[in-house]
Amino acid sequence: MEKLYAIWKKFGKNFEEGGKLAKLSSFYDAFDTFLFTPQTTAKKNGTHIHDGSDSKRTMIIVVLALVPALLFGMFNVGYQHLLATGQLAEGLTCALFWKAFGFGLLAVLPYILVSYIVGLGIEFVVAQIKHEEVAEGYLVTGFIIPLIVPINTPLWQVAIAVAFAVIFAKEVFGGTGYNIFNVALITRAFLFFAYPSSMTGDKMFVRDGGTWGWDGGLVDGYTCATPLTQLATGTDVQLSFWDMANGLIPGSVGETCLWAILLGACLLLMTGVASWKTMLSVFAGGALTAFLFNKFGAADNLVAQYPWYMHLVSGGFAFGAVFMATDPVTSARTECGKWIYGFLIGLVAVLVRVLNPGYPEGMMLAILLMNAFAPLIDWCVVQANINKRAKRATVADQK
Repeated sequence: MEKLYAIWKKFGKNFEEGGKLAKLSSFYDAFDTFLFTPQTTAKKNGTHIHDGSDSKRTMIIVVLALVPALLFGMFNVGYQHLLATGQLAEGLTCALFWKAFGFGLLAVLPYILVSYIVGLGIEFVVAQIKHEEVAEGYLVTGFIIPLIVPINTPLWQVAIAVAFAVIFAKEVFGGTGYNIFNVALITRAFLFFAYPSSMTGDKMFVRDGGTWGWDGGLVDGYTCATPLTQLATGTDVQLSFWDMANGLIPGSVGETCLWAILLGACLLLMTGVASWKTMLSVFAGGALTAFLFNKFGAADNLVAQYPWYMHLVSGGFAFGAVFMATDPVTSARTECGKWIYGFLIGLVAVLVRVLNPGYPEGMMLAILLMNAFAPLIDWCVVQANINKRAKRATVADQK
């Protein structure tokens, strides 16, 4: 490994100032800091902690936390396909399991490739133009995007949405650490408003015309309505809590299995990457709001009467609470602010679901809305602390 590192560093001299490839220094730096522990430390005066951890390592932890949801999502895509084509009539065998996973892998992989190629490509170009390091935040964003878009979305639409989000929701604000809104959710929001026919509540697991698969056993134009879509259209959902939690249901790739999401949450919390206060308060806000609708909502509104605990495992609620509401860049940063921020996300998500039948999934809009208010929440918390301390100081002086 030491010899390999020495060769790599020798090659890197070509990218230093005056070298043959100096104009591509950002490209080399990106791969250097990704593959190896940085050899540089803070040089300014003051107290610093010097260790081998940096933002890229933190991003890798989040990516690892997302892997269970991705793997299960791939299987579920294939599972829904086999279910739709009648291949599971006699149950799920070992052979069918791998067939389902293989089908899902081939279906999801193009979205991952498009997300990273377009998004990282733009970030590399911008970093080179600005003569800066390549931002590492897109390592997570590029992984999340394929998990939250419908599996039937045309790849060219995903590419346009990713480009829009990276440029206008990230780079114009200054890059990683400066963006106001979650970039992955801006991608989904762009698709929702620009191409609504591709972003309906129906998540299709088999394309029209039967263009997926290798066995010829496809159906034409089969669509799978999500439970929230069924409720919004006045159809009662015949699924139990355990059906929803286990995740073998229609839905976006990474959002259906509660257990896979919670496994990722455990890793984020154990490593201190995500805030448990934000996560818990999102679930608390959603549960309380849904409970109040259960008690006082209109009896003929199926979404209002949907059990409060079912809201927590439906749609993208759990996925959003764990992986997107906790985004350290776009969420509240004060400790008290995290409670308020998370609670309001859960509240708004359920409000949108119940009061807006045209949009059965409210998590995306709730998080984006609270992204905009996160700085205000932090400001109010800080001002309240300042006023409280000033009042104590005044009382002490009077004594």
